[in-house]
Amino acid sequence: MSNRFDNMVKVAKEPAAKILAGTNTRLQTPLEAPASALPEVVLAELDRKGALVDLLRLMSVLLPPRERVWWACLAARDVVGAAPAGNTPSLLAAEAWVRKPSQDNREAARVAIDHALIHDDTVHCATAALFADGTLGPGSLAQHPAPAGASEVSAFAMNVVALGEHSDRFQEYGQLLVERAVDIARGGNGRVEKLEPDAQEG
Repeated sequence: MSNRFDNMVKVAKEPAAKILAGTNTRLQTPLEAPASALPEVVLAELDRKGALVDLLRLMSVLLPPRERVWWACLAARDVVGAAPAGNTPSLLAAEAWVRKPSQDNREAARVAIDHALIHDDTVHCATAALFADGTLGPGSLAQHPAPAGASEVSAFAMNVVALGEHSDRFQEYGQLLVERAVDIARGGNGRVEKLEPDAQEG
């Protein structure tokens, strides 16, 4: 069996099916693994079946909040480019929250979302940060639950946007996104490979 998904110390040792259900997330790929299968078993099956999108979908719910948002931020940088040229308020707010997950930084993410331009896909990063603790936001909003899986689906969406931007190298780039998630899940920073300059231009 592949060891590609071994040693992901930041992933809960719970059945993947339970984690998926808790975030209202469904995979499109029929699974042979039992409902009790741990995440690494399900990931290995999806990998074996070439189910790239479902691999990304599952990684989005397996990563803890800060790690999940950082994963989304890395994908966003692939789309908009490095700082400072590629800075957007949403991306800067999300990156700031990853560095310091304070209520002030969550509020900054909320403000960035409210003022984001309509075509600014990096809003997914700020949304992932805003809903990271499962509530609607800081302050009085913390009394209300966010939609189940809101942070997770936002991180997934940012990675899918980046995948679309690199459609000319769909499989290669998609595997990079998976490798980043695995590295982050192992305690790394997700910087497993630098993209070619032409790929960064999208």
